[in-house]
Amino acid sequence: MSLGTWIYTMLNGDIVGTDEFGNRYYRGKGKKLQGRERRWVVYKGQAEASKVPSEWHGWLHHTFEEPLTEEAAKSRSWQLAHIPNLTGTANAYRPAGHEFKGGQRAAATGDYEAWTPK
Repeated sequence: MSLGTWIYTMLNGDIVGTDEFGNRYYRGKGKKLQGRERRWVVYKGQAEASKVPSEWHGWLHHTFEEPLTEEAAKSRSWQLAHIPNLTGTANAYRPAGHEFKGGQRAAATGDYEAWTPK
């Protein structure tokens, strides 16, 4: 976190909660902007918007007036764990034929007919 963000957060923010990834969520103490309170997140580690779980995303964007309770934020047995966007990392999806996977695609099956203009 930059020094400016830290100072602004300490002077103007009230902590609302923390998610399972260690991100901290704040609401502004002061005046409202266009009738809405200011809300923000301070990320643990690298700032990446896809690290924000859906329940906190809804609160940040004023979909919910109050953040969800701890009970409501617990995942259900059928839910997968939240995964941030992995694009640009070593864990990014790379299909067969990608340069980092040898660069060899499977042979064409013959069911494709190329379009040629007349």
